[in-house]
Amino acid sequence: MKRVAFLFPGQGSQAVGMGKALYNEHSDVRALFHQADQLLEKELTKLMFEGPENELTETENAQPALLLSGIAVQKLLQKESVRPVMAAGHSLGEYSALVAAGAMPFEEALPLVATRGKLMEEAFPKGKGTMAAVLGMSQGDIEQTLEQLNDDQVVDIANLNCPGQIVISGSKEGIDAAAGLLKENGAKRVLPLNVSGPFHSRLMKPANEQYAKELDRITFSHNEFPVYANVTAEPVTDKNSVKELLIRQLYSPVRFEESIRHMLDEGIDAFVELGTGKVLSGLVRKIDRKTKTFAVQDPDSLKKFLTWYKGGS
Repeated sequence: MKRVAFLFPGQGSQAVGMGKALYNEHSDVRALFHQADQLLEKELTKLMFEGPENELTETENAQPALLLSGIAVQKLLQKESVRPVMAAGHSLGEYSALVAAGAMPFEEALPLVATRGKLMEEAFPKGKGTMAAVLGMSQGDIEQTLEQLNDDQVVDIANLNCPGQIVISGSKEGIDAAAGLLKENGAKRVLPLNVSGPFHSRLMKPANEQYAKELDRITFSHNEFPVYANVTAEPVTDKNSVKELLIRQLYSPVRFEESIRHMLDEGIDAFVELGTGKVLSGLVRKIDRKTKTFAVQDPDSLKKFLTWYKGGS
């Protein structure tokens, strides 16, 4: 049997029309989407299919939308007896990975990530924080450059994505100042990201206390397969570790490249990105060009992956 690892995308991968083709073709997906609308007491399905895009991009909508689209694909693969040997998610995607691994029930995870999105939005004044991708600079050089900022210019490393792509997060003033310094010190480019807050920075710490209370309500179980945690880049199966890691994840860097390298060390035939977009597949190829990747998000990509998995080319 082929050894596959599931990957689940985070915020930024949402797009109007996400999940629609699978919804139209599979009754199981339709049932899951209808259940999601009831759980959230809002028309998430309509927002995912029709937009408007700016509303879908709001953190409290994007997070449940991404979890829903990822789990819809996972359910279809499960029906076809596809079982991963491990999984990981990028930021919000870690929740999708934990649901797929049986660590938390979908019915509880979906409202939880909507609340997480809301708390993240409220942790820092709207429009005052942002993130940017730094291209062509090492982690050490970025850290040295950030040390040159003033105390009131808050910027942290947020995502360690792949060689030459690191994301920083902080106050708007801090990111603007950092961008100039980073370019002076050798960064090829500093690209602003379309996000609504300074995620994975210390500016998210005000959300901690309330979020810990939300996590107390969740029914955690031991994982059916390891999920590589964003915070440590190590495999987790124990339910007691998951909660603490999810709290730290709010304000800690996402160690994605490291997670992928650790997964590769375990011997993987392919990485399968579930849900919407191909962002993580692209990052994996930058980490290791030889690794096979699939992005399953519609009937065609589902068929292509299943053909390979079941023995085809």
